[in-house]
Amino acid sequence: MDNVIVVASGKGGTGKSTVCICLSVALVKQGKKVLLIDCDCGMRGLDIMLDMEQDILFDASDAVCGNCSFQEAVYKSKNNDNLYLMAAPFDTENELSPSVFKQLVNSLKGDYDFVIIDSPAGIGSGFVTAAAPADRALIVSNAEPTSVRGGVKVRKKLEALGVSNIRLVLNRFDRKVFTQLGFYNDLDDVIDATQTQLIALVPFDIRISVIMQRGAAGLNWSAASSVFDCLALRLSGERVPLAFKG
Repeated sequence: MDNVIVVASGKGGTGKSTVCICLSVALVKQGKKVLLIDCDCGMRGLDIMLDMEQDILFDASDAVCGNCSFQEAVYKSKNNDNLYLMAAPFDTENELSPSVFKQLVNSLKGDYDFVIIDSPAGIGSGFVTAAAPADRALIVSNAEPTSVRGGVKVRKKLEALGVSNIRLVLNRFDRKVFTQLGFYNDLDDVIDATQTQLIALVPFDIRISVIMQRGAAGLNWSAASSVFDCLALRLSGERVPLAFKG
C-alpha cells in the first residue's frame, strides 16, 4: 500500500498542520500505527500541538548527521498510542535535501502503517524535500481564491515531481460565510477551480485551533472528528461517503 502521504498547501493559514494531526489521530483510532513527520524546518509546531515540546531532544537533522539513530529521533505521543512524531530541525540551515530525506523516510516507513509528512506551505525547497518520498498527496485549501490558486500551483509542482495521486481537503468550511462572501456559486465551482478531486470537506470549528494550541490533540474534541474518521477510512481504501457535505 502507498503509505507515505505528504500534506501540502499553497499558502499558510489553511489549517494544514491541524489536518495532519487530526488525520493521524483518526488513523490511530482505527488501529493503525502512524509516524508523523514535521518537515517545516525552522518553523516546526507539531511538537507543541501534540504536547511534546519538552520531550524533543533529537530531530530529523540529528538522525541523518549521526548525532542519534533514526529511531532515537522518533518520539511516542503521550496522549495517543501508536502515534509517533519526528520533529523538523529547529534551524533553517539544517534543512534536509530531498534525496537525504527520502532515504530517511524509506528506512523508517516499514515500521508503520502510514507516514504523514507535514510540508511547509508553498512550493519552495522545503516543500520539494517533503514531497520527495511521497506516494500520494493531500492538498489542504480553504474555499477562497488565494488559497485555491495556491493549491493549483502545489498540484502542478507535485505532478512535476512525479506525485500523481493527489486529493483535495477543503478545510474550515462554513456554509453561511461561504454564501455571504460569494466568491464561488457552489462547492462544485471550488473543486473545479482547484483541478483536484475532493476527498474531505472539514467544517469550521474554533475549538480545534484552541485545543491544538493547548497541546490536547487526540481527545474527542470536535464534531469534525467524524470527518477525519471518514478521511482515514478513505485513505485506507474503504469506499465511504463524505461525512460532511456542507
